[in-house]
Amino acid sequence: MQAGRFVAIGDSFTEGVGDPHLHYPNGLRGWADRMARQLGRADPRWEYANLALRSKRIDQVADEQLASALALRPTLATYFAGGNDLLALRADVDDVLGRYDEAVGALVDAGATVVVFTAFDPRMSALLEPLARRVRAFNAGVRDIADAHDTALVDHARLREYDDRRLWAPDRLHMNRWGHKRMAAAVLRTVGLEHTLRLRTLGDPPGRPPLREAAREEARFVRGEVLPLVRRRLTGRTDGDTALAKWPEPVHPAEGMKRLARRRAPSAGTPTGVAG
Repeated sequence: MQAGRFVAIGDSFTEGVGDPHLHYPNGLRGWADRMARQLGRADPRWEYANLALRSKRIDQVADEQLASALALRPTLATYFAGGNDLLALRADVDDVLGRYDEAVGALVDAGATVVVFTAFDPRMSALLEPLARRVRAFNAGVRDIADAHDTALVDHARLREYDDRRLWAPDRLHMNRWGHKRMAAAVLRTVGLEHTLRLRTLGDPPGRPPLREAAREEARFVRGEVLPLVRRRLTGRTDGDTALAKWPEPVHPAEGMKRLARRRAPSAGTPTGVAG
């Protein structure tokens, strides 16, 4: 693939939530920034923009990011949205997929090589089976969209290495540093590009903790992650309401992401890694 302009759009998955880094805009690094740096190392002519913001539903991604992304004339574009819609109390999966299809079609028609993603499909308890069915229906639709538009597909749902909790942030919704690094490698592999990322060797998964310890851990998770998320959903306020896009204008990753971040620090988004 020749050097060009890589534009990433979407929600927290692409913004990089779960992979905190104080020296990056919004206090986040993430797979897309890691991928951009690899592109810059391979060829300094690569440009990169990232418009993704946490908490955004698919309508918001389409309304707030798509036109700007198209105006940047990307040669390579990554698109993922819909995860926040799936987590809502009510979700029309067909409507979400319709918006997904429209956005992908617009990017393809603009001449970009497009990469799309399925949502990860964790092994859920029977209590969450309605959500699991929603995710499976969404993923089947994304695969159909990728086929229809002849786009590249990173089928996250089938990357079963992500069953390992060591690749996830404490909120269990977002990948951590190691998960984002593996995702960057997966996207680069999907578009046929080499990388020099050092991926953590996971080895055997840790054994299950004793029942009492597991119960305490679950209680901490509910207090620290689930309840705040529910409160944000009920109030309708999210961190994405005030955060700014990390890289709204194209930059040359070959110049060094930290150096570029320092240049735009006064206007960069809030330094937080919290999702909403």
